Amino acid sequence: MMKYILFDIDDTLFPSSEFSTLARKNAINAMIGMGMLGDSGTLMARLAMIIEKKGSNYGRHFDDLCRQAGVKEPARYTAAAIAAYHDTKTAIQPFPKVPLTLLRLKEAGYRLYVATNGNAVKQWDKLIRLRLALYFDAVFVSEEMGRSKSPAFYRKVLKTLGARADECMMVGDREDADISPAKKVGITTVRVLAGKHSGVPTQADHTVKDISGLFRILEQL
Repeated sequence: MMKYILFDIDDTLFPSSEFSTLARKNAINAMIGMGMLGDSGTLMARLAMIIEKKGSNYGRHFDDLCRQAGVKEPARYTAAAIAAYHDTKTAIQPFPKVPLTLLRLKEAGYRLYVATNGNAVKQWDKLIRLRLALYFDAVFVSEEMGRSKSPAFYRKVLKTLGARADECMMVGDREDADISPAKKVGITTVRVLAGKHSGVPTQADHTVKDISGLFRILEQL
């Protein structure tokens, strides 16, 4: 019997890809507004390369961008970028059907959790800003778990919950982090076909366009 449902955050609970693009665009425009030389397209491309190389959790993307652009006194531009990026966060919203779906799942007696890669503070910040944090009984973040999403990550989650794999479901948008490793330990997997990874082929047990489709799956199970 299914008892525990694990959710990824990005492009599962909210449109992370859209938000990231907008936030970075606003940050670049703020840097230009402070007098930084260069056009937004070129600077966006450079920033994208830095993020790809250093990872999204690296904390000095804008400093590196200034360094690449030959800026000698980068503080004002970095500050402008960070302020604009965080201002954009105030507008983030979950996918439209997410809050009601989570509420109905809890009312039905399911235990809800988050399982996500990333920095713990940043991931909690998203959940709080999205006003979703209180729906979840616990949040499992790779930084605190000591490993990225992998079979070992999911085995540790199961051990922490005191749950069997066949009692758990993992819901996420990424094949490499949410679906494949969870499936290897016997967890039922549901792929959300949203965001920049939506075109990647899947071996998930089920697929949905948004998490409201979970009710159909749970009824079948």
